[in-house]
Amino acid sequence: MCRLLESIQLNHGILHNISLHNERFNLSRKAIFGIDETLQLENLIQLPENISNGKYKCRIVYGRQIEQIEFTPYQIRSIASLKIIHEDSIHYPFKFENRENINQLYLMKEQCDDILIVRNGLITDTSYCNIVFFDGKNFITPTTPLLNGTKRKQLLLEGKITEDEIKRKDIHLFKKVFLINAMLDIEDNIEISTHKII
Repeated sequence: MCRLLESIQLNHGILHNISLHNERFNLSRKAIFGIDETLQLENLIQLPENISNGKYKCRIVYGRQIEQIEFTPYQIRSIASLKIIHEDSIHYPFKFENRENINQLYLMKEQCDDILIVRNGLITDTSYCNIVFFDGKNFITPTTPLLNGTKRKQLLLEGKITEDEIKRKDIHLFKKVFLINAMLDIEDNIEISTHKII
């Protein structure tokens, strides 16, 4: 059976960016299962009493119904280098639990900390993050992510980043890239020099 994920940042007892998580959750249920009912995740998530402080990942596994909700303390991974992997056939439009295709590409990272996937010559994502390029003045995210993440969408809506088509050959035009996802913002400074993208 097809199962999907929703990963939400819980920080000091607050579920972050919940409106965009609700939007993706309900759109995915409609697209894959044909379910029109709109649910609000904040009404379905029961927060444990012992995690009012610190940053946690709230991981929701669901199909036609929510199957599991779990909370785990979040620690930022150290990522300083990316291995470029070309894969034109990869397709990940929804946040599926099954990430085998991405996991297989990740095994090709060699000595690097993570991968940067290029599809049809265009930059997409790392194995677990959307990316934002910085040229010294502007923050730009590729128009071709594998998955349009909630943090990416939030930053676009807020006008903090813009999007543009970024090709493999354009990487040298930028100074560094930032990794973003539901648990990571630009301010968390998970940044990589473009010289460390190989």
